[in-house]
Amino acid sequence: MRQRAARDQQRLETGVGISARDLANLQSEVVSLAKRQGDLEDVVLEVMERLEAAQERVTELTDRVAALEAKLVDATARRDAATGEIDTEVAKIGKDREVIVGSMPAALIALYEKIRAKQGGVGAARLYQRRCEGCRLELDMAEVNEIKAAPRDQVVRHENCGRILVRAADSGI
Repeated sequence: MRQRAARDQQRLETGVGISARDLANLQSEVVSLAKRQGDLEDVVLEVMERLEAAQERVTELTDRVAALEAKLVDATARRDAATGEIDTEVAKIGKDREVIVGSMPAALIALYEKIRAKQGGVGAARLYQRRCEGCRLELDMAEVNEIKAAPRDQVVRHENCGRILVRAADSGI
């Protein structure tokens, strides 16, 4: 378009061999081309501004993604470390449990495992201030009196949940 406008402007300025009517048409075309060129330049500027804004947004989002990826790497490392610690603790507790289970009567272990399977993994619960910590219910006085009367080495169970009750020194019983 610029080349055409320059060529028409040159023909207009020389005016050799061109009729007055053709000169008027040529002048009108040069003005029209200049206006169209101005409009197109405005469009180009607007597109460039939008491109610049889009590039800034891409940079901002890229930075946010990088920050989030760094946080993800950190969280994954912390999770893996915690999982390792938990695995180590589970292994230690498993070994400790094996030692304890080896020293207990087989019938008691069988009862405990049966209750544990039925109660979602908890076969025995601490009795603390008249409360079964397995089901969180408070024992009535009749149950408390029965437990108090039972010998210390007798296995006692909670009537409600069926778990083995462990009488500790702080049980109050």
